[in-house]
Amino acid sequence: MSKKPAIPHTPTLKLIKRLVGVYLRPYFRMLSAAMAFMLFGAAMTAGFAVLMEPVMDKVLVGKNASLILPFGLAIALCFTLSGLATYAHTVLMNKLGQNIVSDIQRDLFARFMILDLAFFHKNPSGQLLSRVVNDVSVMRNAVADSLTGIGRSLLTLILLVGVMFYQDARLAVIAFTVFPIAAFCVAYLGRRLRRLSGNIQDEIASLSDQLSQTFNGIRQVKAYGMEEYENKRAGTAINNVRRLILKAVRLGTLSTPINEALVGLALCGMIVYGGFQIMAGNATVGSLISFITAFSLAYEPIKRLAKLNNTLQMGLGAADRVFAMMDTMPSITNKLDARSLDEGSTPEIRLNNVTFSYDGADRPALDGVTLVAPAGKVTALVGPSGGGKSTIMNLIPRFYDVALGNVLVNGADIRDLTLESLRANIALVSQDITIFDDTARANIAYGRADATEEEIIAAACAAEADLFIRAMPQGYDTRLGENGVNLSGGQRQRISIARAILRDAPILLLDEATSALDTESEQAIQKSFARLQEGRTTLVIAHRLSTVQNADQIIVLDRGQIVEQGRHDDLIAKQGLYARMYQAGLRE
Repeated sequence: MSKKPAIPHTPTLKLIKRLVGVYLRPYFRMLSAAMAFMLFGAAMTAGFAVLMEPVMDKVLVGKNASLILPFGLAIALCFTLSGLATYAHTVLMNKLGQNIVSDIQRDLFARFMILDLAFFHKNPSGQLLSRVVNDVSVMRNAVADSLTGIGRSLLTLILLVGVMFYQDARLAVIAFTVFPIAAFCVAYLGRRLRRLSGNIQDEIASLSDQLSQTFNGIRQVKAYGMEEYENKRAGTAINNVRRLILKAVRLGTLSTPINEALVGLALCGMIVYGGFQIMAGNATVGSLISFITAFSLAYEPIKRLAKLNNTLQMGLGAADRVFAMMDTMPSITNKLDARSLDEGSTPEIRLNNVTFSYDGADRPALDGVTLVAPAGKVTALVGPSGGGKSTIMNLIPRFYDVALGNVLVNGADIRDLTLESLRANIALVSQDITIFDDTARANIAYGRADATEEEIIAAACAAEADLFIRAMPQGYDTRLGENGVNLSGGQRQRISIARAILRDAPILLLDEATSALDTESEQAIQKSFARLQEGRTTLVIAHRLSTVQNADQIIVLDRGQIVEQGRHDDLIAKQGLYARMYQAGLRE
């Protein structure tokens, strides 16, 4: 499997600014409420540390029985209020995080929907699925956990550090000697995890792509007895993902033993220094216990911040990949002054000296092709495989743009028309049939949400699909399965034809639209096509030349060029390529 190009590494600050500036701004009120609860919860935690001094000095050492209950209740109240505040801000921040990532997911999918076919040919469906599901799920965890934890931990840490300096500034400075070392470790490990996250997501995307291909080609896998081969391929990909995830776990948890050792050294210094201060009469047991309590409580948010940084860096690694896709610009777009295609008329289609090549192709798919498909007439495109027939079908709806020359519809260059109006005037039936995992009714009405029940049934009847649809368990409400798995090849093609009939567009493109039908069914549908083609500009590609001999004109393509053109009888009389192909078809 080919490796995808490396995703550019975006600076952390730039990614965070984008997340905050674009996606956090709409939820500022929710964030403010959550921050208020965070601040209150942090204050309760700091309050507990402050209360430890009078509890030790006045209650325990001073043996003042009257203060036991008030201070006990005060500590209980601190914990209760802190718990309620934590619950409130956790719910709010998780909701905020889920909203943000859902917005990103919708924006990413919407970006995919405006990109052109070349993008989808370069990026396999499994890779794109991984971006929308796996990468955004990593972002979801990172954003939800980070927004929830970082704010609370930072506020708690700041207030507890304030308590430490209030109790003993010199001792606080001693304690702070471990913070820069811990921060350096966190930052270093975070950078490593950020890079590792991108590698993990790449491997997960490759695994998703491989599984998607295997499931889609399961008939071939079983027919050729390749189950064991696919097991090994999948096992290798799964092991690659497992290896990288375990490496991330080892790297991410490395901060724990480092921080524990640093905290142990800091506590040692506090006890030594504080003990001498108490013996010298410069401090009380309560003040030292209060300080150690504040430090111990501050250590927890430091540990959480280290873990959250690991999670955040993993999420930012996924965000690099997501935003790289989101920033991809379509190459097929509307001009600023694009106009709509005039409706209500049957258009003429013209290709003027068109040259076009697919990326990576050794030779052009079309090389200086000029042709006219007259308005309201049927133009058949025939020729050997690779001649350029399907390329012409791809250029008319602007799935691709020509390299040289132009494509005209009703005398207008299609690049001067809006994509929406151009494609609204085209109905396409391709040999690559797409059936959605939805009802038969929904599949036929795809692209015509306003279609009535009568129109849907009429289209199905015209496509010779009504009888087999009604024979299914729920009739038109029967779900057809992924890509029509519950249908035969001919039935899938009839659903696709019914969809085009219902669209009722003035331009009809039939790209081997009857290739999966038997001869009897094809002849029946040809009658429907004959009625459908009346008053429409039709371009037809057919694998059986006998089905296009009544076309108004036949254009023969070979190696990207027009080699013959005319009606059936004229081309047969020429005894050229068309005649040889026709005779070969009769002998089959």
